[in-house]
Amino acid sequence: MHKLSIRGGTFASHGEAVEVVIVNAAKVSRAYFVNAFDDSKTVAPTCWSVDTQRPDAGVPETQRQATRCLDCKQNIRGSAGRGRACRFQQKLAVAFVDDLEKIYQLQLPATSIFGKTVGGHMPLQEYVRHLSKHNTASVSIVTNIYFDSSSVVPKLFFKPVCGLNKEQLETVSGMIDHPDTHEAITSVVQQSATSSPFDSVEGYVYKPNHS
Repeated sequence: MHKLSIRGGTFASHGEAVEVVIVNAAKVSRAYFVNAFDDSKTVAPTCWSVDTQRPDAGVPETQRQATRCLDCKQNIRGSAGRGRACRFQQKLAVAFVDDLEKIYQLQLPATSIFGKTVGGHMPLQEYVRHLSKHNTASVSIVTNIYFDSSSVVPKLFFKPVCGLNKEQLETVSGMIDHPDTHEAITSVVQQSATSSPFDSVEGYVYKPNHS
């Protein structure tokens, strides 16, 4: 599986910004790693939650940190520095316009998912709301994803660039439920099946228009 790392505030060889198509997305989840998380390695989290409410059924009993995420000591602010040891995350399946059949996994931290639009800079949920207001599906446009230069930790913003042509749309449509896409947004943490892009994200539903 191809991964688009954001380690060090850069997309590695791609620089500080990329223009991609967001082909599909997992729902927001939680993950706790007893050791420091390293996105360059494939390591299963110690405990995780697909619905952000309770540990997933696949978490071994001996690794579960609590019965409910709400009561979990790893969900207390300050359990990891100033933040929480158990963190929100979301996986995206993205593709570059020049090779729409090559899927990359982009894993977002909470800082890139939540928050308000400031000066036109949108975290993911605000970006999805913006697209929804304009009846635009994420799979139908090119998205510019770039780093917040003022943040001391990797934090991403999203903005629309341009629409796809008919041929590109047909290619992307064929990749939405492709096994590579499913793999990119599915892991030990994300064991549920793929959904429509941003089908349900933190309390609102986005129904993309594929027509």
